[in-house]
Amino acid sequence: MLALIAGQGRLPGLLAEVLEARRQVFRVAELEGFPAEGMGMRPVRSFRLEQLGTLISDLAAEGVDEVCFAGAIRRPALDPQAVDAATAPLVPRILAALGAGDDSALRAVVGLFEDAGLRVVGAAEIASGLLLDEGVPTRARPQDRHRTDAARAASVLAALAPLDIGQGCVVARGQVLAIETLPGTDWMLASLAAGHDGPSGGLLMKAPKDGQDRRFDLPAVGIQTVQGAAAAGLDGIVIAAGGVLVLDPAAVIAEADARGLFLWVRP
Repeated sequence: MLALIAGQGRLPGLLAEVLEARRQVFRVAELEGFPAEGMGMRPVRSFRLEQLGTLISDLAAEGVDEVCFAGAIRRPALDPQAVDAATAPLVPRILAALGAGDDSALRAVVGLFEDAGLRVVGAAEIASGLLLDEGVPTRARPQDRHRTDAARAASVLAALAPLDIGQGCVVARGQVLAIETLPGTDWMLASLAAGHDGPSGGLLMKAPKDGQDRRFDLPAVGIQTVQGAAAAGLDGIVIAAGGVLVLDPAAVIAEADARGLFLWVRP
């Protein structure tokens, strides 16, 4: 049996729909304060970080042998007074995770589940259709200047990977306009849009960090990403093939077409 450790955003609901279509039994658990979206009337277990050990043992006792991390969360503070007996032995590892970069923190948390015998599966294993084939599925297509900007963006993301900062950046005419940090892609694009006073061209590029474990925290784009890119005056979005989830692919492509943006799934 599989358990979705669900956060915010469209992804958890999409995965739940896929699992239900297959008539696959699954469980859903959400971190308190970060309600899973798209769950409807499905039963959802809420848990605190201070009871993570209890959650893991309870899932295993219910027959769960696989978990999938899906959706966004922010790091909660750990209340030492709320730590239960099952979680107490894990506290040093949890504290180390809270003080690490995003990728390192997730690896540490995933390790706790794996140590309990639960196999971690990626969202793309459940819904492979969220990874698009290489190419340009939109009517608008990247031009030579966009290919130059994409190469520049790729080099920036590669340089940032060891710092464990983010998975996206905006480049126009060879200039780096923005780098994704903790607030995320939507906030970055909204910040650009707030200062946008005319056509700027350029593109948003999303890609996983070099060496990232692709079973969790893959970057994603959705309709809101397209809308944000359009508001910021960008010409298109570039995503790394095999490494970026496209939420509701048909709707994303349609939205890009409606706004005259290209979507390039870059090798």
